[in-house]
Amino acid sequence: MREEERIIVALDVSTKEAMRGLLKKLNRPGCYVKVGMELFYQQGADIVRELKDGGYSVFLDLKLHDIPHTVNRAMRGLARVGADMVNVHAAGGSEMMRAAIEGLEEGAASKRPKCLAVTQLTSTDQDMLENELMIHDPIMDVITRYGVLAYRSGMDGVVCSAWEAGQMKARTSPDFLAVTPGIRLAADAAGDQKRVAAPAQARKLGSDYLVVGRSITAAPDPAAAFDQILEQWRSVHAGQ
Repeated sequence: MREEERIIVALDVSTKEAMRGLLKKLNRPGCYVKVGMELFYQQGADIVRELKDGGYSVFLDLKLHDIPHTVNRAMRGLARVGADMVNVHAAGGSEMMRAAIEGLEEGAASKRPKCLAVTQLTSTDQDMLENELMIHDPIMDVITRYGVLAYRSGMDGVVCSAWEAGQMKARTSPDFLAVTPGIRLAADAAGDQKRVAAPAQARKLGSDYLVVGRSITAAPDPAAAFDQILEQWRSVHAGQ
């Protein structure tokens, strides 16, 4: 895999026109992109097919969380859309995660998409965990337990912040993917993300892929911002 494909650009826009304009400014044909709820729910599955026809790899970030039967049927359909990576919430439990994998395998024409489990959103911190979700264990322990459950349930990896990536791999496998949002350049605001990290820092901590949104998409020059993030990623040898 090319190192450029380790940087997943979040296409957090609402229309095809905005997406096409952003991709033109990015000027990275065939890079990895993320389609989330905002774009998918308003433009439908054709948006993924358009990106695939354009040579892009696609992470379809819909975070499924429902009863196992519903998730199985949904994943069976999503497998036919052509995304390279999809995800569910680990909080749905092992039966739901296994049902997701089964649905993907049943629906895929050839190789099934990779399936990730979301541990805790990077907008969650210890205060929210305790006072709103009523989970009183340390957030690192909660996330790691979700990750181990996902690993045992057949997931290909997790979505977690860079700060949990190393411990996640230590408790599962070095090949268990850590896909990390909350990536910011030094001059960028954290926004609604709480557990953020810089690109080089994330690689040192064990991230396999970086999901980058506003640091690229809201930059005056998205192509230059992408290059800056890639340069920082390349400055660290894998596993360092």
